[in-house]
Amino acid sequence: MNISDHTKLGIGFKLGFLLAVFGILATSLTGYYFYSSSRNMLTRAAERDLLTATQVVGRNMKIIIDVIAEDAQLLAAIPMTSNIFNQSDGLTAEYDKKVLADTFTAMLSAHPEYFQIRLISTGQDGQELVRVDRNGKALIRVPAAGLRPRQHYPYVTGTLRLARGDIYLSDITINHEQGTHSALNKPTVTVSTPVFSHGGKRLGLIVINIDLNGLARLLKSNLPSAYQLYLSNQWGDFLIHPDEAQTFGFDRGKRILIQDSFASVLPLIQGKSMSVVMNVDTIPQKQDGHVAAFIRLPFGDTIERRFVILGLSQPIENITQETSRLSWNTIQIILVFSGLALILSALVSRIVTGPLNAMVKSINLFSKEHVTSTLPLTRHDELGVLSRSFHDMQTEIMAHLSELNDSRKALDHLARHDTLTGLPNRRMFYDRLEHAIANSRRNGKQLAVLFVDMDRFKEINDTFGHAVGDSVLINIATLLKSSVREVDTVARLGGDEFVILLDMIGDPQHARTIAQKLHDLLQPAMQIDGRELIVHVSIGIGIFPEDGKDADELMQNADRAMYRAKSQGRNAFGFHDSKSEG
Repeated sequence: MNISDHTKLGIGFKLGFLLAVFGILATSLTGYYFYSSSRNMLTRAAERDLLTATQVVGRNMKIIIDVIAEDAQLLAAIPMTSNIFNQSDGLTAEYDKKVLADTFTAMLSAHPEYFQIRLISTGQDGQELVRVDRNGKALIRVPAAGLRPRQHYPYVTGTLRLARGDIYLSDITINHEQGTHSALNKPTVTVSTPVFSHGGKRLGLIVINIDLNGLARLLKSNLPSAYQLYLSNQWGDFLIHPDEAQTFGFDRGKRILIQDSFASVLPLIQGKSMSVVMNVDTIPQKQDGHVAAFIRLPFGDTIERRFVILGLSQPIENITQETSRLSWNTIQIILVFSGLALILSALVSRIVTGPLNAMVKSINLFSKEHVTSTLPLTRHDELGVLSRSFHDMQTEIMAHLSELNDSRKALDHLARHDTLTGLPNRRMFYDRLEHAIANSRRNGKQLAVLFVDMDRFKEINDTFGHAVGDSVLINIATLLKSSVREVDTVARLGGDEFVILLDMIGDPQHARTIAQKLHDLLQPAMQIDGRELIVHVSIGIGIFPEDGKDADELMQNADRAMYRAKSQGRNAFGFHDSKSEG
């Protein structure tokens, strides 16, 4: 009897021990597999999100430089600029210079990232004619005695080789030109464009010096505070770095290269890749616990094939903090159920096999296809707790993935739409225009571009303030969008310039009808914040393919038609006339 009891006890103990060990191992392996799969998903998604943010910052940088280029082209195109070279009367010329200097001052006030705006002559050794500098918070027009010849500077010689409307973008360097006030010994990039007479004679150039640090602040304005921004030239010299002592080493006789700090960037410099993300799991300690993404961006003249390397980094802990929480939750679950397995091994051996297999299948399905399946959530025993814990973790991970997807969609929307009016921006409009031109070539139908520019919009801003000006822009955007078909596109190019794409029109007179409709709608006064404002526009019309074989030529000719309407008294519209342009 005693021997039999002892035998039964030994077998029960061994069976219970084996079941307990099996329960502990099964729970541990399941938790580890779930943790590993979930961590990999989170880290890969975070790396993709960092690369997306870097690409969006790169697009924003291009947009900002395009806006600066448009400012330079605008200053070069206004009649007052060329008039300065044609005035024989000294008093009249001096008056024009004063008015142009006031225009420079207004533009510097609107753009804190601008250091300096100058008008330089092609003659007189590249003599500066008008110059306004930023000096701290003050804007200073440099007197005639302080103007200097600049003919030997690359931005002068490079710009004077360009055609009308072309843009010269200098290398990013430290400004050592003496007497430049706030720009002296500061990192800068120069944007310039030539000035031509009506007859096509090259007269001079407009030069805008940009504060690189101000540009960096613009690029970082919409980024999380933990993000760090990097920028290098095509040789790898740091231009922007969280530690300013690492920047512009070549200016001090010391090369501090991005590829020395981030070896994975070398393929970008060699042209073997356009983007790279440093893997979270392989970050060396010398990079201070940060993960980074870098992209290669064209910069300046495409013929010279210049480029820059742009990068963002963030602390690894920002990415891994969710996986750390997941790890602790998994450990807690393993400890709890390991204890239960030891105490209730006999019961667990009977009831755990089926539900545990279901949970393993659910975890495998979740890790491979990111979908949740049925779990025994309604059970009131330990397996029910385990199932609900796994379900909660799956729900939390899916929520984070959804937030990351929403963030990427929002960033992409910001990169393709105007933030004030919600209309498509220049980049999105050009995409649609090029697509519409391709369709027109296939089906043989015409399309039209209406270039809409507000008349005397600056006077509205100066008189009533930018808030009223913004309201006017929003009202104009609403009116333009309501006046065309759903298949047509209304976009804001920037400032007070809008453009309309009329797709697949059977007759150019349809464009005239739309222009006449817009003209008539804008004749009555507009109600803005209790005020009656007279808001008129000038409209230039370009028809494809008669007025342009591609998007750029069509836009240029529509723009010329708009300026022709302005020159004929504003508040008018007209088609592009190649004979009059010639």
